[in-house]
Amino acid sequence: MGKRALLVFSLPEYKEEIGRWLWCLEDVRRTLLTQLNGTSQCMLDTKIDERQTISSLLYHIAFIEADWLYNEVLVTEWDSEIRSLFPLENSSEDGSLTHIKGQSLEEHFYRLNKVREVFLYHFRSMDLTDWRKPRVLEHYDVTPEWVVYHLIEHESHHRGQIFQLLRELRSD
Repeated sequence: MGKRALLVFSLPEYKEEIGRWLWCLEDVRRTLLTQLNGTSQCMLDTKIDERQTISSLLYHIAFIEADWLYNEVLVTEWDSEIRSLFPLENSSEDGSLTHIKGQSLEEHFYRLNKVREVFLYHFRSMDLTDWRKPRVLEHYDVTPEWVVYHLIEHESHHRGQIFQLLRELRSD
């Protein structure tokens, strides 16, 4: 195997610094989707011990990304098309994720891709001033820059959980 180049790039059509962070966000997603290709419905829906299913985690990842976009970055109501992708709430009253079952890998991929498409669209015209401008909310102030950092961290964490579930399910 040849030498690899481990580099971060900037997504085109964005201010360079913003594009670099968004490239990182996209890289986390790319590795997640690549690893999930060919995953069976049974694997998506199987619950091991008390852990969440892969389906529940995928729904959650997309939901949280949309939630941070609309509530923290745009500070507006959710777009109705995006809202329609989430017929169920993200979690129950006890804080556990909603159990998602029976949704195909294609449905999960569509939801993840649609939310990401809208997310990226809203950052395309953003300049560095807006990127670092805090949104003053009731419980905290937050910048779009921090939101992207948080979503990279969030999806990476759940990606690790999904990869662990896949390893266990594929070894059975």
